Amino acid sequence: MFFDPLYLLFMLPGLILAGLASLFTTSTFNKYSNIASSSGMTGAEAARRLLETAGIYNVTIERVDGMLTDHYDPTSHTLRLSDNVYGSESLAAIGVACHEAGHAIQHATNYGPLAMRSALVPAANIGSNASYFILLLGFLFQSQMLMLLGIALFSMAVLFTLVTLPVEYNASSRAKELMVSSGIVSRAEAASAGTVLNAAFMTYVASAVSALLTLLYYLIRSGLLGGRRDD
Repeated sequence: MFFDPLYLLFMLPGLILAGLASLFTTSTFNKYSNIASSSGMTGAEAARRLLETAGIYNVTIERVDGMLTDHYDPTSHTLRLSDNVYGSESLAAIGVACHEAGHAIQHATNYGPLAMRSALVPAANIGSNASYFILLLGFLFQSQMLMLLGIALFSMAVLFTLVTLPVEYNASSRAKELMVSSGIVSRAEAASAGTVLNAAFMTYVASAVSALLTLLYYLIRSGLLGGRRDD
């Protein structure tokens, strides 16, 4: 595994895609952060309007530190918006806030992929943290059992990234539709806000691609694909 050219071959595309997606997301958010919505709503107000339009009144909206640290916590029914989203009237802030409100709507309507992703969190956390150590031991000691265990654990993290894709896409779709119907933005403004969400979605695509490439490398390096490697 150490300084393995094959590893670089598999990781480089994912790293490049992730870097480009992150750069695109940041630049797109910054661009639309300078364009205010005609409604004058802040991100927090837009999220509240979206939730109330959907008939949801039990979600708390809080401010959280950091940039683009916005997320919905289904365990406490809390929508947390970052500093540059919570009080901003920009189209970028409204897009992000409504996207997170979309997750709250998914939770309230028992959206299947969201429930599946939540159920996968413990296994994905264990898999992403423990798999590398177990795989390293497996490769060092040429233990097929440890390799298989490590690959199985890492597969849980890969599955999590794959399930995340429909969850994030659906939340954005809900946000784009409800932003207009609830009077938060005009249809033209929704297209601009949606551009921010499309850019953010690419970071999840990049994460999934990177995870799949890593899994493929482990399968080949362990000999489960392409024949056994003894080097």
